[in-house]
Order: sequence, then structure tokens, then C-alpha cells
Amino acid sequence: MDPVILARLQFALTIGFHFIFPPITIGLAWLLVIFEGMGWRTGNEQWTILGKFFGKLFAITFAVGVATGIVMEFQFGMNWATYSVFVGDIFGAPLAAEGIFAFFLESSFLGLYLFGRERVSKGVHWFSILMVATGATISAFWIIVANSWQQTPAGFVLRNGRAELTDFAAAVFNPSTLPRFFHTVVASLIAGAFFVAGVSALLILRKQALELAGRSLKVAVGFGLVASLLAVFPTGHFHAEQVAHTQPAKFAAIEGLYASDHESPMVIFALPQTQPPKLNATVEIPGLLGWMAFGDPNAEIKALSDFPEDETPRGNELWLTFVSFHNMVALGMLFIALTAAGVLLTRKRKHPDLGSPMAKWWLRLMVLATPLPVAACELGWVTAEVGRQPWIVQGLLRTRDAASVTVTAGEILASIILFGVVYLLLGSLWFFLLWREVRVGPAPAGEAKEVA
Repeated sequence: MDPVILARLQFALTIGFHFIFPPITIGLAWLLVIFEGMGWRTGNEQWTILGKFFGKLFAITFAVGVATGIVMEFQFGMNWATYSVFVGDIFGAPLAAEGIFAFFLESSFLGLYLFGRERVSKGVHWFSILMVATGATISAFWIIVANSWQQTPAGFVLRNGRAELTDFAAAVFNPSTLPRFFHTVVASLIAGAFFVAGVSALLILRKQALELAGRSLKVAVGFGLVASLLAVFPTGHFHAEQVAHTQPAKFAAIEGLYASDHESPMVIFALPQTQPPKLNATVEIPGLLGWMAFGDPNAEIKALSDFPEDETPRGNELWLTFVSFHNMVALGMLFIALTAAGVLLTRKRKHPDLGSPMAKWWLRLMVLATPLPVAACELGWVTAEVGRQPWIVQGLLRTRDAASVTVTAGEILASIILFGVVYLLLGSLWFFLLWREVRVGPAPAGEAKEVA
């Protein structure tokens, strides 16, 4: 067993499981800002009831997210000691900023939001959820700063075998920070929208709290449609341009450019093979990729064959980069279609007509699609991390050279099994608590809680 491979698998397990929760909490927090704001400004109690209901689901998700996020930081010192020595002067600053400026803000105001509803004015209570949403978004910024520096390092010098910070602003606003931040936040808004829409659709199918669920569904699909469009343009487009200009080898792996081609085609569909790297059964549009990335359909884009083999993803990593990216894009198109259909179905109604087979099918699809935006976020993360291999810090430190040398494969494997069991229990508990709240629903006191 290769300890480096196992260390990578363990990190993928811990961050992959943790990454289920931040996109939901960021998106859901901003929808709670809307619900609570509408309740405060209009005086309509139904918005307040929705705020209470989805606030409970937010609190459950936030708690599990915090518990799973703590583990990741310990891995840097345990499994990636060489990496920690190399980037400690730079990597520690954004992580500290995330804790001081974001997490404390988010968690402090979350207490006020959850327990201060009847103790403070409605304006102050709305401000508390606004600060929670702001804190969650700022938290994402600092985490993305740390990761983006690994993608496009800036503001440093190499001294005594370490990267030392020389320009904090340049390191923070390295070439990939802002494109990745805006795209990630928009993806989180989609995740929150589909979470609310999925729960609302389930309630409507159960004929439970129909008017309340109809309100939240209508807001969620409109919110989700806007966010889904923004994920494609401008945020997705600008992020792709950034990768093409600053990480051309990753761009070639993402787009399946295995050999030079002056037509710069955009691959819509293909079946990738790894030995040798080749795309089969391709559906592509010649020139479109060059036009989108460089504004010139005849632009010459570097292919994998233009780079040394030991500086680009190969084999299974190459396959995974291509497949994860294209599936993420396909899901993005699905999100636009589903939310656009939802806007049409709820345009003139409080909720979709349950007598319509089309409406019922759409509601069922929204329930099934609830986790798909989170899956798209995970696929985007896989694309970003696997696509820059074999580097852990682009052009400076290889992944194989960054691992701890004293941790054995057996120790890592034992911890993977342990984490797997713990995460299975945490995930089951999270789902059980959410399902218990959803079964009760947002119905106010005096109404039937559930309709069989």
C-alpha cells in the first residue's frame, strides 16, 4: 500500500464529506435572509414560520458541518508534514483569518438568530441572519484564498526550502482567487435553492402546509434560476478563462485536449480513454473553445502533448479530471432547465397544480434533484484538485514530495476506516434529524402537522 495514495484518499474522504454542508448552509442562509426580511417588512406571519422551519434545518446542517470541518486541519500536520513546512508561512494566514473574521461572526450571530427571536426586535433578528450569511460567505472566501494560492501561487519568495510571504495582498488576490470565489458562492446559492425547493416539493406532494410550502418553493426556484444562470455566465466563463491563461495544462486536461488542434474544439460529449489518452465518440464544436477562452476561434490552445508528461495529470487522474468537469457542466444545464420549469409552473399559482401530471412529475424530480447541486460542487472540487496533479502547489511542490515520511500506510488505513465509520454515523444522524423536522413540517400551532 502506498502511504501517499492513502493520505490522498483520506483527505478526499474528510474534505469530500465536509463539503456536503458548507454549500447548503451558505445558500440556505441567504434564503433565510429573504424569508426573515419578508416577514419583518410585510408583517406576514407565514414568512416567519418559514424562517423558523428552515432555520432549524440550517442549524442541524451547520452543526454537522462544523464537526466535520475541524478534522481537516489536523491532517496537514499529520499526513502532510513536508507540505506544512513548505507553505506554513502563507497557508496559516487565511486559515487564521477565516476563524477570526468569519467563523466567530457566523457562530455568534447564529446564536442570536436561533435563540433571540422573541428577545430582540424583528429588525435586529433579521440583521442576525444577515450576519450569519455574510460570515458564511466570508468564511468561504478565506478558505478559497488558501486553496487558490496552491493553484496560482503569488506574493512569495522561496527561501531555505520554504515559501515565505512577501506580499499579503498579492497572495490573497492571486490570479485564481476571485474567479473561484464567485463561482463557488454561486454554486452554493444553487445548493441552498435546491435544498429549499426539494423540501418544499416534498411537502406539497404530501399535501402538507401547501400555502407555506408553495411560498418557499416559488422563492427557491426563482432564486435558483438566477443563480444557475450566473454559474454559467459570468462566473463559470471567467473561471474557465482564468484556468486557460494561468493553468494551461489543467485546462487541456479538463477540455480533453490531448493533442494539438488548431480548431480548438469544445467537446460536448466524449468517452475518454487513458492509454493512450484519447477521446472516443466525440461531439464537439470546432473553434468554440478558443473563442470562449481567448476571444479568437483560431486561437492555438496548448494540449497535454505540449507539456512534459511528469507535469500533467495522467492515467486515472486524467480520466477523472475530464469526467468530473463535464458531469458538473451537464448538471449545471439540468439546474437551469429544472428551475426554469419551476418558475413557469409557479408563475400564476401559490403552488404547482397537483392535478397536473406534469406538475407532479416536476415536483418528484425536484425532490430527487435536491442533492445534485452538492454533487456538482464535489465534482468541481475534484476537477480543481485532480486537474493540477502532480502538483500540490502548482509548479513548486509535487504531491508525492509533500507527504509525511514517518506516517505508515497501516496507520493511515486504520484512520480511514475509523473516519469512514464516524462519518457514516454523522451522515445518518444528520439525515435522520432533517427528516424528522421535515415530517413535522412548517405548519403553525393549531394546524394538522401531517397529512397521511
